[in-house]
Amino acid sequence: MRLYQSKQWNTDLIETVNAYPELNRFSGKRIMITGACGLICSAIIDLLVFFNESHQEPVQIYAAARSEQRVIDRFGDYALREYFHFIKYDAETDDFALPLQLDYIIHGAGNATPERIMKYPVETMTANFQGVYHLLKKAGDSKVKRLLYISSSEVYGRKETASGFCESEYGFIDLLKERNSYSVGKRAAETLCVSFAKEYGIETVIVRPGHIYGPTATERDNRVSSAWAYAAAKGETITMKSAGQQVRSYCHCLDCATAILYVLLFGESQTAYNIANRDSKVSIRDMALLYAKAANTEVVREDATEAEKRAFNPMDNSTLNSERLYALGWTGRFRPEEGFRETIRVLQEIL
Repeated sequence: MRLYQSKQWNTDLIETVNAYPELNRFSGKRIMITGACGLICSAIIDLLVFFNESHQEPVQIYAAARSEQRVIDRFGDYALREYFHFIKYDAETDDFALPLQLDYIIHGAGNATPERIMKYPVETMTANFQGVYHLLKKAGDSKVKRLLYISSSEVYGRKETASGFCESEYGFIDLLKERNSYSVGKRAAETLCVSFAKEYGIETVIVRPGHIYGPTATERDNRVSSAWAYAAAKGETITMKSAGQQVRSYCHCLDCATAILYVLLFGESQTAYNIANRDSKVSIRDMALLYAKAANTEVVREDATEAEKRAFNPMDNSTLNSERLYALGWTGRFRPEEGFRETIRVLQEIL
């Protein structure tokens, strides 16, 4: 995959692996990762691949996705290594088989882009719930030690105060809006994880990432953090469709990946963890300006269409309190200016 042609990306991966010696605990383990080509989970696999390339006892990586060719395109020659295994997987069906012995499952498959949520709200919601249901049903037969479910900060809904959401704090979600098929489906899936743990003894843990960005996003990803990164890297003007006053907890994909691996190792079962770098709370407007600065381009404002407005994240404040995550010993590496700048640098090297 062309991402590995970036010297900056290779440097970021090597430095991240070296910065987290706790990854040694995964040596020899078997980890299945659904949504293998997605923004978050492909970054996790990249880290494990680079860990394997510098360690004698590799992690057995089971990359679960709908298309084997897409996995090969994404991970290149690494997908042909003895430690790399493809599993044909679709979150909307139960037509898949788990390896006989697995240590961990990281479940990140599902639709998360606003455009597809609006176009396929039914499939968005059912895939969130049924995807984790089918995995949990089969996890017992494969003697899985722990399943980590990647949820979302959108489960929190709307709030009026400026403070970050704690894991036990929930705001309002309008159940009669198709845009909320994503957040409601995520809420239901979280409850299902805890219910399986209680009833069947399958250990589960939940993470709620904030707004994740980085070069692992594909060019098809129309979330603003991804679309603007590609536009800026090409030298194009960044177009804002709002005043950009909404405040988010942005998190670089490699920070998100290491946080997930920390929770997988050290998180308490049946517990949710916010994933956010405490130093990366910025407004949408500030993100646009940082991207523009990194690429020496400009930011312009245009009015959004009604269809575009309906697809917007309804949360004005989606900042997260990540003290529970930090208490596990995790620390993020990428502050906003550095993270956005290096994202642009990687994309400029490969575009």
